Amino acid sequence: MKTTLLIKEIYLEGFRNLGHIIIKNYFKAFAWFSFILFFIVLYAFIYRVSTGFAFN
Repeated sequence: MKTTLLIKEIYLEGFRNLGHIIIKNYFKAFAWFSFILFFIVLYAFIYRVSTGFAFN
């Protein structure tokens, strides 16, 4: 729980004084897109490991 709150605080601090509203929204969208892609990759890796995929 402490780690989740720390990640949330880092996320909010990163966008606090960023500047123009378009730039701020662009970087927020890019951050969420990156998080989604990361979780898709994590899901695919866990799925492959659980089904016994040979990584050689």
